[in-house]
Amino acid sequence: MKTYRIGQIVPSSNTTMETEIPAMLRARESVEPERFTFHSSRMRMKRVTTEELAAMDAESNRCAAELADARVDVIGYACLVATMSMGKGYHCQSERRLREVTEREGAPTPVVTSAGALVQGLKVLGARTIAMVAPYMRPLTELVADYLESEGLHVVDTISLEIPDNVEVGRRDPMALVDIYKQLKLEGADALVLSSCVQMPSLPAIPIVERECGRPVVSAAVCTTYQMLQKLGLKTYVPHAGALLSGRY
Repeated sequence: MKTYRIGQIVPSSNTTMETEIPAMLRARESVEPERFTFHSSRMRMKRVTTEELAAMDAESNRCAAELADARVDVIGYACLVATMSMGKGYHCQSERRLREVTEREGAPTPVVTSAGALVQGLKVLGARTIAMVAPYMRPLTELVADYLESEGLHVVDTISLEIPDNVEVGRRDPMALVDIYKQLKLEGADALVLSSCVQMPSLPAIPIVERECGRPVVSAAVCTTYQMLQKLGLKTYVPHAGALLSGRY
C-alpha cells in the first residue's frame, strides 16, 4: 500500500482546496488501496482583484520550492483566476515554470494548475459548450469565460455571485448551489461548472445537481483532483464526486 504526498500552492485566504481535495481523496481511500497526505504552501491574497492576483502569482515560485523540500509527489497550483488573469494560455507557462523550480531544487515534481485542469477536465468529458457559476465580480467571471473560449470551449451562460472577499467565498454553503444553478440557461450546454473558483465550496452539491440537470457537473476542485490522479498514474475514481471522477475517463 503506497502513500502519496499531495502538495498544494494556495492563496493565504483559501480554505476550500485544503478541504475538498482531501475529502475526495479520503473518500477514494475507502474503495482503493492508495493513501494520501496533504501539504500546502501559501501566497498572500485577501481580495479577488486583478492587482492582488498578480502580486500573489509572483510568490508561486517560492511555494513550489518549499513543497519540493517536502518531496511531494504532485503539486497543484490552487488558484484558477490568478492563472487566467495573467493572459490566455498562461496555465501552460505556469506549469512549466513551477516544474522547473522543483527541478532546480533537486526534486522534479509534476505540476497541475486548476486553470489547466478545468480546461482538460471539460475536454475529457467531450464538452464543447458549458455553463458556469462563479463567485467573482462580473468582470472576472467574463475573464474566466474568455479564457475558456480561447481554449476552444463555448460558454453559453454564466452566473456571477459578485463576492470580492475571498474568505466570505470560502464560507458559503455549498448546498445553496442546488438552487442557484437553476438560474442558468442550460439549453445547448454539454456540461456545467458548478464552481469555477477553487475557493467556492461545491462538492456535496455536485452529485445532486448532476442527477437533476442530466449533464456532467464539475468544479475546479474536481478537475484538479482528476488531473492529480492522472499525474500519479492512479485510477481516476472518487465516489460521489460526479461524472469526471466516476472512473470512466
